[in-house]
Amino acid sequence: MPIADELKQSFKMGGVVTRLIYINIGVFLVVRILYAVYTLTFNDPYFPLTHWLSVPASPENLIFQPWSLITYMFLHFEFMHILFNMLTLFWFGRIFLQYFNPRQLLGVYFMGGISGALLYILSYNLFPALQNFAPSAIMMGASASVMAIIFASAKYSPNFKVHLLLIGPVKLIHLAIALLIMDVIGVGAMNNTGGHLAHIGGALFGLFFASRVIKGKDITMKFNRFMDNFVSIFSRKPKMKVTHTTNKRPMSDMEYNAQKRKKQSNIDHILEKIKASGYDSLTKQEKEDLFNASNN
Repeated sequence: MPIADELKQSFKMGGVVTRLIYINIGVFLVVRILYAVYTLTFNDPYFPLTHWLSVPASPENLIFQPWSLITYMFLHFEFMHILFNMLTLFWFGRIFLQYFNPRQLLGVYFMGGISGALLYILSYNLFPALQNFAPSAIMMGASASVMAIIFASAKYSPNFKVHLLLIGPVKLIHLAIALLIMDVIGVGAMNNTGGHLAHIGGALFGLFFASRVIKGKDITMKFNRFMDNFVSIFSRKPKMKVTHTTNKRPMSDMEYNAQKRKKQSNIDHILEKIKASGYDSLTKQEKEDLFNASNN
C-alpha cells in the first residue's frame, strides 16, 4: 500500500487525538514548504500566510481575519514547538479519554484554544506594559488547547499518577499546578508573554469544563452542535436522491425511538465503564460502538 494511502487509512481509522495530530503536522508541513518556495522566489523574510493564520493581539486586525481564532491553534512554524505540543497532546489526550468522550475532547481543544486567544487579546489591550506591542503582536500554536485538556483531566481526576523521567510518579494535579506556575512566571518575566497568557486562558477553561461536568453539565455540547451545523453548510450534498428498496418494512416512530434509546443506553453504559475502569477495559465491540457514536 502506498504511503499516502496508509496515512489516509490511519487518519480515517484513528481516534480524535490522532486526527488532531495529523492536521497539525499537515498544516506545519504545508506552511514550511510554502515558506521555502516564497523565500526562494521573493527573497523576503516576511511571510504573509503565517500572519493570516496567526491570531493578532489587535482587535482592529482581528476584525479582518476572524478565522484566525481557530486557525492559530493548528499553526506551528518551529519544529521543536510542534514536537512538544504534539507529544503533550498525545500523552494527555489519552488520559483525557479515560474519563471523557472524543467529542468532549474536540470541544475542549477548540474552546480551550479560543479561551486562550481571548485572554491573550484582552491582556495586550488592557495592561499598559503590553499595549505598545498590541498592533504588531501575533500568536500561533496548540498550547492553549493542550493546556485545557491537561487541566480538565487534572480537575476531574487529580490523583491520577503520571510517571515522569528521572522524577517518578507525580499526581496529575501537581503537574498541572507546576505548569501553571511556570506560565505565571513566564508572564512576569516578559518571556513569550502572549503564549503564557494563552496557556493560562486554556487552563482556566479546562478547569471550568471539568467542574461543570462534575455537576452534570457538558458545556461543549452546544459548541460541538454549532460546529456540526457550520461544517454541514460546506459539505457537498448529492444532486440526486437515490433510494434502495429492501424487503424490510420502514420502522415506525415508536420502533425508531426505541432503537435510538437502546443505542444511547449502550453508550451510557460504555462511558460509565470508562469512568470506572478506564478506556483499556472496553471490549473491541464496545470501542467500535463508541467510535461510531462519536462520528454520528
